[in-house]
Parts: sequence; structure tokens; C-alpha cells
Amino acid sequence: MRGTIERFQVSDGGSGPYGVAVGPDGGVWFTLVHAGEVGRLAADGSVRRFGPPAAESGPAVITAGPDGALWFTRMRDHRIGRIDTDGRQRSFGLPTDAAGPFGIAAGPDGALWFTELNADRIGRITVDGRVTEYPLPMAGAFPSMITAGADGALWFTLNQTGAVGRITVEGEITLHPLPTEGAAPVGIAAGGDGALWFVEIGAGQVGRITVDGRVTEYPLPDRAARPHAVAAAPDGRLWFTEWAGNRIGSLTPDGRYEGYQLPVPSAEPHGVAVGPDGVVYAALEVGEIVRLTP
Repeated sequence: MRGTIERFQVSDGGSGPYGVAVGPDGGVWFTLVHAGEVGRLAADGSVRRFGPPAAESGPAVITAGPDGALWFTRMRDHRIGRIDTDGRQRSFGLPTDAAGPFGIAAGPDGALWFTELNADRIGRITVDGRVTEYPLPMAGAFPSMITAGADGALWFTLNQTGAVGRITVEGEITLHPLPTEGAAPVGIAAGGDGALWFVEIGAGQVGRITVDGRVTEYPLPDRAARPHAVAAAPDGRLWFTEWAGNRIGSLTPDGRYEGYQLPVPSAEPHGVAVGPDGVVYAALEVGEIVRLTP
């Protein structure tokens, strides 16, 4: 499979970016984790940066919300941020001190759901800022990314305990241990096949879990690639960043792999997003967003 990669400089190399999402306005929104800012990349390559609301806020993962705004986690000052498409920002505190919010996704109930790295909790925030937290049944789990599943529940990765979790909108939690020891899952996305797909940064694998808990793992050609984030395309293909491999990888639902080497060395790719047209965007910590057109 061939593709064209375009590069867009959005910051200096010390600022990020880290998370990336396609907004309801067609722009590509990203976080600058070290600068404390949120930015927008337009289709013509122009960049706007907003902030910082707090220089040490540490904006991480960003997602489109149900209210037409972008929502993001602020893992260093432990708040949830909201920015509308005009650049106006708000933020909301959490009940648990030093919770470390990280992954965030829109839920089927009209709220945003997020993980708390430091507190072993899953959080829920309404669009008017009301927060509920649900404790996990173990300590040291390090809940990471989260996504809405086709079954009406939220699914999340547990990086330190090697498991994938499911939480209903009522707060009922089920955990599914992974077959591979030290898998350390991070990114997770709902696939077009009704299953959940995740990447194992510790094992160099892509995993698939059905809504009834059956797991299949696909080893990558480069087991040291350290896959970090994953997103699903409209055609069912999965796209993921290979942080240590300096690549963007893709996997078809039947397990066929393609890799795309990044045109800048040591780029440190983190977040990945796919637009409705199938175009792929990845955030490179060296200060660039790349656009991959398959």
C-alpha cells in the first residue's frame, strides 16, 4: 500500500505535540504537552495556537466532544480542559487530588469519559463540568487510553497490569487480562468490525478484543517498535504510531501489516487520528504534524 506523507511544523521541538484529533470544524487539533497549549492545523497548513491557560498544565490526549468543542486532559495540573472552535477555553477540577488524567473519549451517554493514571480510576464529566469517578478493583493498574465501544460501554487499557477493561455508563467494571506477559497496552480504538483494537507498547503487538472478551494478538515485524496510539479508519484499517520504530503502521482487520517510515529521524510519534476521508494525522514530538494520504 502506497501513501504520501506531508510535514507541517507546528512548534519547536521542545513543546510537543502529543495528542491529535480531527475536530468538527475539519481542523486538526493537537496538544503541546510541554508548552501547555492547544493548537489547530488547517487544511492549507496554517497553524493557530491557543493558550496557555497554565504553562505547566500538561495537555495530553484530545478528542472531539458531543457539544461541538474539543476536550482534553491536563495531566500535570490534574484538570479536564475544553476549547471551542473559536479558541475559548475552560477547565474543570477533579475530586481526587493529583489524579493524573490522561486518556479521554466521548461516551454514548453525551458525557466525556477519561482515565486517571495516578488514582486507578475512570472518570466521567458532563459537558457542564459535573464529574463522577469510578475506582478500579486494583491498585497500580495505570489506566491509559479509553474509547467508546459498539456495545454502548467504554473500553480502556491498563498499562501496568496488562489488561483491557470495560465500564458501562452505570459504572460497572469488567477486566480482561491479556495473554502476553508485559504487554503494557496503551492506545485503544473501536474498529469497524465491532471489536476493540489496542496496541501493546511492551510487546510490540496489536491486539483485538471482542465485546465478549476474546483476545487475538498480532505481532509486529519490529517487536521493538513500541506502538503507542491507534485509530480506526472508515475502511476498517487500523493505524498506529510506532514510537521507537519511527513509523506509522497500519493493520487490516485480517492482520496484514504495512509500515510507513517517517521522513524525519527520531521523530517520536505519539497521537494518531484518522479523518472521515481516510487521511491519517500523527503528532511527532519533534514539533510536527504529519499528514499521510494512503
